[in-house]
Amino acid sequence: MESFQKCILLPLILTASLPGLGFCYSITKGPENATVLAGSEARFNCTVSAGWKVLIWLFKGSPVLTVLSSQGSVETTERFTSRNYSIGDEFTSELIIHNTQLSDSGRIECSIQQPSQNNFAFLSVQVNGSLLIKNSTLTVKDNQTIEIVCEALGWAPAPDIAWMTNDSLVDKSSYVTQQSPGSHGLHNALSTLTLTPRDTEVLTCLADIEALPSPQNASVTLIFDNSATENYYSEDNRSTWVIVLAVVLSFLGIVLLVVIVVVAVRCCLKRRASTYQNEIRKVSAEKKKGDLEDRQSGSENLGYIPEELWNTEQSPGLSSLPPMFSKFAGPDDNLHISSVPKEHTDCRGHKKFSGSVRPDHEFPGLPAAWCMPSFCFALLLVLSFVFGF
Repeated sequence: MESFQKCILLPLILTASLPGLGFCYSITKGPENATVLAGSEARFNCTVSAGWKVLIWLFKGSPVLTVLSSQGSVETTERFTSRNYSIGDEFTSELIIHNTQLSDSGRIECSIQQPSQNNFAFLSVQVNGSLLIKNSTLTVKDNQTIEIVCEALGWAPAPDIAWMTNDSLVDKSSYVTQQSPGSHGLHNALSTLTLTPRDTEVLTCLADIEALPSPQNASVTLIFDNSATENYYSEDNRSTWVIVLAVVLSFLGIVLLVVIVVVAVRCCLKRRASTYQNEIRKVSAEKKKGDLEDRQSGSENLGYIPEELWNTEQSPGLSSLPPMFSKFAGPDDNLHISSVPKEHTDCRGHKKFSGSVRPDHEFPGLPAAWCMPSFCFALLLVLSFVFGF
């Protein structure tokens, strides 16, 4: 293809360079550098003064398009075309390179076959690859430090990476970007952002190269989960209430234990005093009953002295009376109550004396075990277990 182009353009160049033409013209404005994305068009302009005869466009040193003042543009390939403009005495030729590729980067030259009249520019073709963040949404908790990774693959040249949070640029010290070569002359970049979110926010990774009109971006939404904080405060409050409740219940348990012990002791003392008094009354009543029965039975009172015998008090026969106390002083076989105190042991193990009180009936209606130290100790253990004391 290149040899074919040269065969066509060579006669034109020779014709334009024949001596004796006598025309004086020059390039008034040459092409300018251009940076484009791969797959797009690249345009270069070359303006010459009046009197020109031939204009040749060279791509990396090889002619790709020729413009003749008499015939117009001579195009040899569809990738290289031109548009022509005339403003006054000046003529402008615009070279258009279609579907640019990374390999098209190089020197573009405009020539009018005059010494020192070649003007050139450089074409830079860049490639914007892919940009991604693996997760589009992340849920984070309070005081949780996370790392967000932004990956740029297949770029030429390697892109500049920046981060934004809620439309504000993130300080460069918060992220690290590493570049590495890829295949087919492309480059990769990996940027890692480290942060501790305080609220729900949107993070944006920006990749930029010169050919992009605006940076390419990828975003991730950080959803701040404050349920952990609420649970923490809830658990803390719950723990506080549990502690307060435990203290209150322990105190109430102690008070209840003291009240029970005091009531039990007072009950024992009261029952003992009441029982003792009842037994005394019972003894007195039984004595009275026995005396009454003796009187009603009409038994002979050997100690009775008739009135008439008192008149004979001086009689010597009085001394011969039988003793009066032989049956009077005898105890009643049916009376089992003695006024002589008997020794016994009370519910506390102390020795006490009473008339006819039996130890196992000393406190009727109240179990004797309630007054025992072992029962009080067992009650203390049960209450301690129940109230957590």
